[in-house]
Order: sequence, then C-alpha cells, then structure tokens
Amino acid sequence: MSAQPQQPVNDPAQTAKIFAEVAERSSKLLGDFAKSHAQGKGIAFTDEMGIAKAFMDLSAQLLANPWKIAETQVKMFWDYVALWQSSTLKLLGHSAEPVARPEQGDYRWRDEEWQNHFLFDYFKQFHLIAARNIQDAVCCVEGLPLETQKKIDFFTRQYLDALSPSNFILTNPQVLRETVNSGGQNLIRGLNNLLDDIDRGNGKLRIKMTDTNAFKIGKNVAATPGKVVYQTDLMQLIQYQPLTAEVYGRPLLIIPPWINKYYILDLRPKNSFIRWAVEQGHTVFVVSWVNPDKRHAEKSFEDYMFEGSLAALGAIEEATGEKQVNVIGYCLGGTLLGATLAYMAAKQDKRFVSATFFVSLLDFSIPGELGVFIDEQQVENLERKMSERGYLEGHEMASTFNMLRANDLIWSFVINNYLLGKEPFPFDLLYWNSDSTRMPANMHSYYLRNMYMKNALREPGGITLGGVPIDLRKIEMPAYFISTAEDHIAPWKSTYLGARLLAGPVRFVLGGSGHIAGIVNPPSADKYGYWTNDSLEKEPDAWQKHARFHQGSWWTDWQAWIDRQNGADRVPARSPGAGRLKVIEAAPGSYVSARLDAS
Repeated sequence: MSAQPQQPVNDPAQTAKIFAEVAERSSKLLGDFAKSHAQGKGIAFTDEMGIAKAFMDLSAQLLANPWKIAETQVKMFWDYVALWQSSTLKLLGHSAEPVARPEQGDYRWRDEEWQNHFLFDYFKQFHLIAARNIQDAVCCVEGLPLETQKKIDFFTRQYLDALSPSNFILTNPQVLRETVNSGGQNLIRGLNNLLDDIDRGNGKLRIKMTDTNAFKIGKNVAATPGKVVYQTDLMQLIQYQPLTAEVYGRPLLIIPPWINKYYILDLRPKNSFIRWAVEQGHTVFVVSWVNPDKRHAEKSFEDYMFEGSLAALGAIEEATGEKQVNVIGYCLGGTLLGATLAYMAAKQDKRFVSATFFVSLLDFSIPGELGVFIDEQQVENLERKMSERGYLEGHEMASTFNMLRANDLIWSFVINNYLLGKEPFPFDLLYWNSDSTRMPANMHSYYLRNMYMKNALREPGGITLGGVPIDLRKIEMPAYFISTAEDHIAPWKSTYLGARLLAGPVRFVLGGSGHIAGIVNPPSADKYGYWTNDSLEKEPDAWQKHARFHQGSWWTDWQAWIDRQNGADRVPARSPGAGRLKVIEAAPGSYVSARLDAS
C-alpha cells in the first residue's frame, strides 16, 4: 500500500476546510445557546461552592492586617529585582542561579526553551515568584475557619495554575514555534477541537483526553477472558478463566469502587492486576457495578452491601463450593468492604478470611483536597440537583477529580488540543478515566454526610446497616493495606488511621506515586517502589520514619502475604460455569459496556 502524500504545512485548501468546519460548529453552538436562553435554561451565576464568600472573608482579614500585605509586597519586589538581575546576566551570556525553581514533577516546563532562552525563563520565573508569594500570603491568615482556609488555598492554586505562561500562545515556546511553523493552522485546528468539545458537552466544555476510538472494551481493555456468572440490579459478577492447572483453594473476590468502572484493574495484559492475579493461581471474581440511572435513585449504601459484596460472596460459594474467600476492596469499594466485614463480624459470619484494602478510607479525618468540595452548603446544593434526576451525573464528579490535578488533567490538554491543535494521544488509563459513571442520589448523599462530614464509620455504632450497628474494631481477620505516597483522593495518613481501627493483624504498605498509578504498578514495570514496616505504630509519621524502602512493585509483597494466608492448599483449576452457577454472558459483561458521553 503506497504512502499518502503529505500536505504542505500551509495548505490553503486544508485551511479553508477547517475554517468551514469552525464556522458550521460556531453557528450551531450559537443557535443552541440562544435557544437555551429562550427556554429559560441560560447560565445562572451562583456561588454554590461558597468561593466568593471565602475570598470576601479573606479580604476582610487581610485588610485588618495591612502589615501582612506590605510584607508580601516587599518580599515580592525584592524577588523581582533578583530576577531582573539574573535575567540580565543570562541575556549577556553569563550563567545565573534561578530565583525560583519549579517543583519536581511539574511538567509544564519540560521544553528546553523554558531553561535556555532568557525571555521564556523570565516568564517562567516571574510566574513562579508570583505564585509563591501569593500562596504564602493567603495560606496562613489568622481568624479564618479551617474549612474556609482550605477552600482559599485550593482555589488560589486553581487561579494561579490558570494564569501560567504555559497556557498562552505568546508565552509558551512550543506553541509559539508551532504557530510560526504552521502559519497559524494549529490555532485553527485547536479552535475546531474546542468547538467539538463544547458540542459534545451539549454547550459545556468537556475536554477530550484521549482518542476514544483507539479502545474497545473487551478487545484491548477489560479483555482478560472470563464470564459473567451472576448478577443483581446493582452488579454483575465476573469469574475469570484460569491460567494455571491448579489454583488456591480459596477464591479471590475484588470489590472495585462504583465511582469508576472495574477495569482500571484490567486495562491491558501487561498492566492488568486481574490477569496477574489469575496467573498467580487465584480463582478471581470481580464485581462489575451497574452504571445507575433514575431507576436506582433510592438505592442505598446498605443496598450496595446486600446486593453487592454479600450477594457476590454467596454466589462464589455456589460457583466453587468454597465457604472461605479472600477479598480485596479498592477505594470506595474498600470503604464498603470495611462496613461489610464489621456487619459480618456482628453476625458471626466468617466466610471472608482475609481482607486487602487498596487506597481505602475507613477513617475520613484527613480527606485531602476533596474536603474542599464537601460542606453543608455544597452537599445541600448537590442533593437538590440529584433529587431532580435521581443521580449524580458522571462528568460532574469527573470534573471535581480533574481539578485536584489541574495541570496534568486539564491544562495539559488545553495546550495540546486547543493551542497546539493536536489530537490527544491514545492512553488506556485516560480512556478509563473518561468512561464516567453516575452515583445514585440516596447512596451518594448518605456517603458524603456519614463518611466525609460526620466521619461516622470510624465510630463504634456510628452507622447502622441492615439493623446492625457497625463497629470496625470487631474485624479480627488478617488485613493488608496498600496506600500510595502521592494520593490526592485517599491520603495515606488517613488510610493509615483506618488500618489501626481493625482488631486483627494488619500489614500496612506504602507505595510510590498516586491513587491510580501507584496501584496499577505491575512488577514488569519496575517503577516507584514501596515502603514496609512490620510494626503498626501509633502515628503515621512514626511508621514512615522506621519504614524500609524496597525496589519494584508492591504486588509481589502482597502475593507473598496472601500466599501465607492461603497455605499449601491447591485444587484443580475452576472454569466459569462448571459449578452451580451457569454463564450469563461473556466478560466484561453488559453493565460495564454502558458508556456515558462524558469524556
């Protein structure tokens, strides 16, 4: 097959075609905007998150302390004097120490021109100096409630990230080069991409993060062979085809979060925890949660326990004949697992014999930056929205998580898609990230109020499920906690406090990286490493001080631990459908295949 001839960089025909697409999309969007206003559905300017009030309170406190403002101004002035001197030296060909350096891992400044060209280096340092001084000025203002202070810190950072010189055409060297080389076609393509994203979002911007056409569920993601062998209104249970002649006698159940879809643990063969666990000789079962709609509005946290974790446990016994099961809970799935284990302990139900918690909160006293979005005013507004449709829309939750890492998950795509005019790169993890899920109104309200706002799960009898007061201190089975050092969703010091609530022997392991990459970290990648400490000390800082670092993946450490729990018992491999449960459909199943257009 002959290669297609390349078009010239400044192709008038191509430019005219893109302009025509832009004009057509713009006309449609303007028409839709006018129509929505005519129907009373225009933009309403409200302060549902209380941001304006928080910054008004900040202003009042700063005005009451003019010396603080003066101190910041003087410090910033001398920083800029030093920057001017170092930039002048650099212009004249001399070396000069930078006044402000980016934090390690800040990929906005990867282009060599940010370091080598005095002008772009000046833009970079000018922004970093401003950001540093502004954040220092607002971070520790006396007289502000803690929640207000956290909100100010978070949204000040959002504001400063938005104003980064990397986000503008004339101050980003890579964008400027592309604009000159392409005769501005990158900006025309970028405008077309922007309009496309607004169009897909029905008038709201939904940034496209990956090429969604490059992946197909069941083909190149979520492709580990298995069968759906059981289902309820809330979940399908997948049993995976064995890859070894013999398997552990105890099956392994994985309970993922229903905030996202389960196949984060089964992306591709090389980074699939599910496939790797099957290869180690586990009979793996995974819960695949339904993507709820208004029919599920009244589904409760309790329903997720009875129709989810407990129903799956009963189904595994039917499928395999085994009464003892190992279980893993991931994130919110781990929170559900903790509640389920406490319920079972009260009922003297001992079918789960070991528990593993992936980045799971049981104690919510350190919620991280997610706490910025959870207070009485915001939860009331959220409940009002959810009551109208019966669920929390998937893209709304995705936007919240993206803001926690705005430079990586928002602004990098603004630069790539809109300023450089490129299509996003095919990336399995970002495909999964864009595969949004909803949350039932009743369940989500309960979760926010009882877990985050009241932190009631950690208190004996703080919540009641199925008429049983839940007490995590009654959980006596061996437990393994894996948390990650850079987790912005489940901060490891909070997961550590939750681990200490359990009564049985606990192994706590701290992995490198964050909430997703630190978990999806196969041994073959040889990345990040992990820390262990055989003593579960009272304070997380003390645990960390005495922890030992290990190269490689925590997966191997977990496998050694679970092997000790299982003992030497092996049985012939079990195939889906060979037991009392018959095959319903092939994995990954219909529940996970329902996709919302919320990328």
